[in-house]
Amino acid sequence: MAVTFPLPVELQPDAVAQAYAECERVTAAYAKTFYLGTLLMAPAKRRAVWAIYAWCRRTDELVDGPQCDSTSLETLQDWETQLEKTFAGHPQDVYDLALYAATRNFPLEIQPFRDMIAGQRMDLCQCRYETFAELETYCYRVAGTVGLMSLAIMGARQDSLAVRRAAVALGVANQLTNILRDVGEDLQRGRIYLPIADLTAYSYTVNELKNGVINGAWRRLMRFQIERARSYFTQAAPGVNELCGDARWPVWTALMNYRRILDQIEGNDYDVFSRRAYVSLPGKLAHLPWALWRSYWGV
Repeated sequence: MAVTFPLPVELQPDAVAQAYAECERVTAAYAKTFYLGTLLMAPAKRRAVWAIYAWCRRTDELVDGPQCDSTSLETLQDWETQLEKTFAGHPQDVYDLALYAATRNFPLEIQPFRDMIAGQRMDLCQCRYETFAELETYCYRVAGTVGLMSLAIMGARQDSLAVRRAAVALGVANQLTNILRDVGEDLQRGRIYLPIADLTAYSYTVNELKNGVINGAWRRLMRFQIERARSYFTQAAPGVNELCGDARWPVWTALMNYRRILDQIEGNDYDVFSRRAYVSLPGKLAHLPWALWRSYWGV
């Protein structure tokens, strides 16, 4: 039997504006590089992207946030039901209201959101990945899905399979970058995202990883992982200029700044155990003209 929900809520402009403002606050606080890119978007698009980011962050915090110890598979099922209610026009809170308002303005599909919840189920039940194929599935679910969600807002000159693949590739590239940057933090939570098969191939042990050993094997392993992440950025790049005109500059800006985190990891001699790789605000701003040039002339 199909699940039914109450009739869709009426969208009150003041309430929606407040909901979007709260999503902006969350985005600005927790995703500084990403937030900078959103400021270059048209107002309606940036608000919708903030709503998506806020939903994604709340989803992630179910498994990684302060209350994660109480999260179960049932919790995630309840979260998926709440998602369905939001798409059906019955938001449960201010963040849901912003997301529902976004669905009224842009052709958002629910499946990528469901796929992201499936990624949280993986995080709940799995603390390491044996192969890259397993990790790639995880990266699609928790980040490639964001590419698809955002594509519905950014718009493309044509809705082709190649553009969708590029959107997914950008999400996977960002997630692989997160994984490399956060190796030390993830170890503290008992998680290893680097594929065990890759550690074995480079003669680097899990015990060495847990002890933060930086040696020749580690550097060779990290160089391989960084090049893999860069290859996904390369796959994503041709799709950026297939986006609608007002979306290209912010997406190029976000892509270029995020890719620079990989450069910073190299600059830190692959120490992701005691140093956090990041791009400074002046460094981010310095890429704005080059990103603008690429938005007109491509790669």
